[in-house]
Amino acid sequence: MSGLSALVVGCGDVGGRLARRLLAQGWQVSGLRRSIEQLPQGVNPVAADLSEPGIPATWPEQAPDYLVYCVAASQHDEAGYQAAYVQGLRNVLAWLAQKGQRPRRLLFVSSSSVYAQQGGEWIEEDAPTTPEGYSGRVMLEAEQLALHSGIPASVVRLTGIYGPGREWLLSQVRQGYRVAEEPPLYGNRIHAEDAAGLLAFLLQADADGVALDDCYIGVDDDPAPLADVVAWLRGYLGVTEWSDEQRVRRTGSKRCSNARARALGWAPQYASYKEGYAAILAGA
Repeated sequence: MSGLSALVVGCGDVGGRLARRLLAQGWQVSGLRRSIEQLPQGVNPVAADLSEPGIPATWPEQAPDYLVYCVAASQHDEAGYQAAYVQGLRNVLAWLAQKGQRPRRLLFVSSSSVYAQQGGEWIEEDAPTTPEGYSGRVMLEAEQLALHSGIPASVVRLTGIYGPGREWLLSQVRQGYRVAEEPPLYGNRIHAEDAAGLLAFLLQADADGVALDDCYIGVDDDPAPLADVVAWLRGYLGVTEWSDEQRVRRTGSKRCSNARARALGWAPQYASYKEGYAAILAGA
């Protein structure tokens, strides 16, 4: 038993995977979400709606060693993002203060949408953040709230999460999805299991006394052109027909680097889309 504890706020797909990893390592884990019946077995349930300012009745009496804020907006507009990422975090920080609790570290799960680069540039954590859309702007606001919370904090900017249940691209490829080859539209991915693995790795590193940076990018080893990904999936799935109606509409193009996380000793289980999608299609 490690004797360590964590509260995972937003214990859904990635948060649930993180909880299972921590439980396997002997941690005590509490999970906050509206529908607690979907929490992994062994997780202490904290039923709460983050939009409600009142402290949840089942809030842990003992301060968690670590707080992971890993929510997903249920409403995909600026108001929904503000409610989930900014106001929700404000409420959680207020509940901690109300209980006189101060975790050792806060991990805030953010997004690479804070980077607006479109020319295929390599992006590291300190690259300029000038997002054009509301999602990136709200994420930056929430990141600053976390970093200035009075709790030691690190931001983890995850790239495009895929995995079981997150199979939009597979569906599009099966329908004959087209994508421009020139100029290359670079995309960045991380398997949901690797996203959880990175969070668990950072928590354990901090617990072991490793000095963490205030920001990490969560991405696999291969930010590949989307045309390459689609071509590989077409070959793997045996898709031979093209559709005239299914075309990519995204405009961003950048290559995110995981060098900072790798320098700590982390490595993704699924190094590229090939290993990740093969595992999904094999039912792993």
